[in-house]
Amino acid sequence: MNFDEFLKSISKIKNIPLPAEASQFKMVPPFRHELLRQQKDAIKKAKQAGVLALFYPNENNETSFVLILRKIYKGAHSGQVAFPGGKLETSDISLEAAAVRETFEEVGVAIEHIKIMRGLTKVYIPPSNFYVHPFLGITFEKPNFVKQDKEVERIIEIKLKHFLDEKSVIKEFVKTSYSVEVEVPAFNLNGHVVWGATAMMLSEIKDLLKQL
Repeated sequence: MNFDEFLKSISKIKNIPLPAEASQFKMVPPFRHELLRQQKDAIKKAKQAGVLALFYPNENNETSFVLILRKIYKGAHSGQVAFPGGKLETSDISLEAAAVRETFEEVGVAIEHIKIMRGLTKVYIPPSNFYVHPFLGITFEKPNFVKQDKEVERIIEIKLKHFLDEKSVIKEFVKTSYSVEVEVPAFNLNGHVVWGATAMMLSEIKDLLKQL
C-alpha cells in the first residue's frame, strides 16, 4: 500500500474497536493455556514492557514496518524475531514512553519523529513473566536505521502488502524456551518465522488494519 493512502486510512484507527484476544488467539501456541494455568500466581507480579509497531514509507513510498532479530543469549527470547521495545524503567513516564525510548535505542529512530496512533491489547509472556503492551506508531519518512549491536542481530523491514497476504500465515515446528519442539501458528516474514507473543500482536494489527 502507498504510504500516502495508508496515512489517510490510519487516521481513523482510534475509532475502531480493538479485535483483542479474538485476533491474538489465532496465533496462540498450543501450550500457552497450560502455561497460564501453571503461572496464575506469578502473573500477579508480572513485569511490564512496551513495544512498538512502527510504520513508515520505504524508498519506494510503500508502507512498511520494522521488526528486529534478537541476539543469541542465555534468555527466554534468544534469537527470536520481535518488535523493538523493552521493559518499563523508572525513568519512563509511561509504557508508551518505554516503547518509544527502546525503539530509539534498538533501531535508532529519533523519539521526536515517532507519532503514536494508539495502544493495542497487552499480551502476557509466560517464560519471562512480562506483560507486554504494544503500541502502533508512524514516522513520516524512511528512518535511517541504526541497530544496537549489543541486543539486535538484524533489523528486518517488512512491506505491509506482504504481511497482509494470507500466504504469510504458516504452521512451523519451533523449539521453545522449555526445550520442547512443537508446531505453532506463525508468520513467515522475509524468510523469518515469527511466532509466540509477537505473532499474537501482529495478528491483532492485521485484523485492525483490514478494517480501515
